[in-house]
Amino acid sequence: MKYVLLAAVLVLSSVDAHAQSQQPYSGMQSRPLKALSEAQIADLRAGRGMTLALAAELNGYPGPVHVIELADALALTPEQRTRMQGLYQAMKAEAVPLGEQLIARESELDRAFASRNVTGPILTVATAQIGQTQAALRATHLRYHLLTVEVLSTVQMHRYAELRGYENASAARHGPGMHGP
Repeated sequence: MKYVLLAAVLVLSSVDAHAQSQQPYSGMQSRPLKALSEAQIADLRAGRGMTLALAAELNGYPGPVHVIELADALALTPEQRTRMQGLYQAMKAEAVPLGEQLIARESELDRAFASRNVTGPILTVATAQIGQTQAALRATHLRYHLLTVEVLSTVQMHRYAELRGYENASAARHGPGMHGP
């Protein structure tokens, strides 16, 4: 009897898991903008990086936001703090309009599908525009990681890598253009 009950539990668990795997987007159909979550929209509107600059961040190129967050631990000078704030504000001034543009373009594509008016040419143009906007947004975030490196000392770069948990990454230890021990 125990084995029958155990088998029944296993079968029901398997059926439930299978049903869930067949419905990974369940609930998303009610989102106002299908391709973007509320959190993604908020991040785009706020100019946040949303992992767009991981290639820089994880290879020893800190971003201005994280440097500002770690300003005390990095012992930033008043001049460095001012420069970081300037970089952050400039990045945000570029990223927020691009984020709004991306939201608008995704909304246009969503409306074309929702109204059943999408065609091959509309799809081609819409996705190309979305791709161009995504590329511009990513380039913006990556560029400010490049600029941040120009403000920090070698010691601060090493400390940043430690504070962010990258001490095992060679590029993070040595930083861009830096030489190892």
